[in-house]
Parts: sequence; structure tokens; C-alpha cells
Amino acid sequence: MEKRETFSSRLGFLLISAGCAIGLGNVWRFPYITGQYGGAAFVLVYLMFLVILGLPVMVMELAVGRGSQRSIARSFDVLEPKGSKWHCYRWVGFAGNYLLMMFYTVIAGWLVLYCIKMAKGDFVGLNADGVAGEFGGLMGQPITMLLFMTIVIVLGMAVCLRGLQNGVEKVNKPMMLCLLALMLVLAVRSLTLEGGGEGLRFYLQPNFRNLVYDADGKWILGEVIFAAMGQAFFTLSLGIGAITIFGSYIGKEHSLGGEALRICALDTFVAFVAGLIIFPACSAYGVAPGTGPSLVFITLPNIFNEMPMGRLWGTMFFVFLSFAAMSTIIAVFENIISFSMDLLGWSRKKAVLVNFVAILLLSAPCALGFNLWSGFTVLGMDISTIEDFLVSQNILPLGSLLFVLFCVSKKGWGWDHFLAEANTGHGLMFPKGVRFYVTYILPLIVLFIFVMGYWNQFGG
Repeated sequence: MEKRETFSSRLGFLLISAGCAIGLGNVWRFPYITGQYGGAAFVLVYLMFLVILGLPVMVMELAVGRGSQRSIARSFDVLEPKGSKWHCYRWVGFAGNYLLMMFYTVIAGWLVLYCIKMAKGDFVGLNADGVAGEFGGLMGQPITMLLFMTIVIVLGMAVCLRGLQNGVEKVNKPMMLCLLALMLVLAVRSLTLEGGGEGLRFYLQPNFRNLVYDADGKWILGEVIFAAMGQAFFTLSLGIGAITIFGSYIGKEHSLGGEALRICALDTFVAFVAGLIIFPACSAYGVAPGTGPSLVFITLPNIFNEMPMGRLWGTMFFVFLSFAAMSTIIAVFENIISFSMDLLGWSRKKAVLVNFVAILLLSAPCALGFNLWSGFTVLGMDISTIEDFLVSQNILPLGSLLFVLFCVSKKGWGWDHFLAEANTGHGLMFPKGVRFYVTYILPLIVLFIFVMGYWNQFGG
């Protein structure tokens, strides 16, 4: 087995760990879910669950990684009591990483394609309906979808092939810094759009009635709570071991509570700024903020049509939006590759090659599900919806539940061992006083997320 690498700096760890969380969950999923469920009032509920739900689970995942110095392939083996079976989860977590990439790489391919189309000026002169037509036309082209999906996978694996410091860290750090800088510039531009004030008020001024009733007067409070909880999981990539791997690469100098808080804060900052870009533009250009996953692909090109040097700014934005997606893809690829190296003793080159072929083949059905295989459904769900449902409504909550139980149960790693690892080093300490909450209440919240996922999908 190859010698385990470590990050070259704390900044590298924070940016790359945050990069794992920052991605389509922030700039694609968060804005349209916020639009669907009430704007500013939903944001407040989401932030609450991020603190009481996402933050403690992230600390636990980081602790399992740092305490074991392994990916999920071996982390439970190292820490669990002899004879227990916690390590069996490795296969579920591994499957979750694969399922996530099977639709995530396709969407990232859309972003890369948008970079090219924006540079060519394909959106110039189009209104929202015209851009929507362009977007629909792209999804109907199977060769194009497969090509750009493949480009994304090749780029991600090429970075991972170079290793942690020379590949993952060296590429992700400048990507993340450029993304943050450009998003701030675009937010300022969006805030100055004529007619954007109503969208800004929707996003920043809470109307708590929106949490209870939708525009048609339907009671939606349960859906809102569930959506906020689910987004806290989705955006932080919790429960599949993607955070565990980066915990395994860091030293003991800093406490994990402080590190997790910084990662969550950076993740939330990006999501918040994405909303500042999206919602004023929705108002200015007459696009409903709850129009669903295509929102970012329809709304943003209209911003650039009105902006001086709009093609340049638009191209750069979609380049760095692609970087946001790629930061997650590279992080999850690294987890998949590390799993193969830890469990099977493969070299990094062999792990990259085998997993490249596997992900390429397994991602193809999602790309084809928007065109040639669009008629294929299971229980009313198309291919991408099935993959998303399995990850976000099953593996993420159940995986997070397992991490929680492992860290608090005497039959697992146990509270004392977890707390000692989490609080090793300087910084924010994980409070001892929340033991009752994380042992008895937090698991019930996670179970609620799991049950509500099925109820919303099949029981409504």
C-alpha cells in the first residue's frame, strides 16, 4: 500500500473540504429549493438545521476519518470494537459515492457546455423563453450529453491521478478562490438590476406565511421542514464518507469543531451569494424563483445579456460555476480512489484507471435518460430522479445516522473516544453538554428525514 499523503497546509484542507460541500448543492439546488419553499423564511429554517443537524454530523465524520487515518474502506475497522459489524457500511457508502457521481457528472457537463455556448454568444438576444428552448435542445442531444459528461470525468480523474498535494490540493485551492471572487462581483451586478428589488425582498425579508402555505393556499409546512433538513445533508455531502477522507488527511493541531464550523460557514456563504445572484435576476426578468432545477440555466444568461462585456463575464462565470461542481467531483473521486487503495491495496494509478472506466459506464444511463431513454421510469421516476432519490433520501440520511450512532454508542466507537478526538487541538471545542441531544434527539431527526423522503415521494 502506498504511503498516505497529507495536506500541505490548513488552508488547503479547509478549501478542499469546503469544496467537497460547495457545488451544485449551493449554486444549483439551494436557489431553486429556496424559491419553491418561501424565500427568506426557508433560509432561516435551513440555517437552523445546518447548525443543529449538519454541523454535529460533520464533526463526527471528520473525527472518524482523523481517528482512523483511513477512508470509509477501513475507518470503521480501525475504530470499532472487535467482532462488531459497523465496517459493513463501507459498501453502502461506496455505492453512495458512485450514485452521486452518476448524475452529478452529467449536470457538471451541462455547465462546461454552457461555458462554450456563452463564449460563442449563443444566448445573445434571447429572452428567458429562448434560453429555456436552448437548454431543452441540449438535453435532447445524446452524443453531446455523453461527450461533456466524459470530459468532466476525464478532468476529475486526471487531477486525482497526480495525488493529494500535487493534484487535488494544487487544483482546488485556486479554483475555490477564483469562484468566490467572481461570485461577489456577479452578486453586485445582479443587485443593481432594474426591477430586482422584489426578488431581493423575497430572498432577504422573511414572510413566515410562506412556510405554512404555498401560493394556492396548500399547507406545506411539513414539506418545508423536510426540504430544509434534506438540503443540510445534500449541501454538506454528509453520510457517504466524502468528509471522512479529508479528516484522514489532517493532523491533530486544530479541534474538529472549529474546522467543521469554518467549512459550514464557507459553504453557506457560497449558497447565500448564489441566491443574491439568482433572485434579483428572477424578478428583473420575470422568471419564477421556484421553477426547478433549470433555474440557473435559464436565469443567469439573461443577466449577462444586459451586462457590459456580458459574454466575457458570462463565460467566466460558467467556467467557475463548473469549478464549483468540479471541486465536489474531484473530492468524491478522491474518496472513491482512496477506498480502492485502502481496501484492495491498489496503486493510485490502478485505482484511477479502474474507477474511471466504471464511472464512465455507470454515468451514461443518466445522460441518456434525458433523450434516448427518457421513457424509462421506475415508480414514476426517471433515471436521474432515481439516482438522486437513492442518494439524497436514502444513503445520506441513513449514512449520517450510522456515523452518529457509531460515535455515541458503547457498542461503537463510543462518546468518550469521539469527544477526545473531536477536541484534540486548538480551537472550538465540541460541547460535552449536547451528549443527550446527539444520542437521542439527533438520530430521531435523521430518521424523520428518511421517512419523510418516502412519504413525499410515494405517499402524497
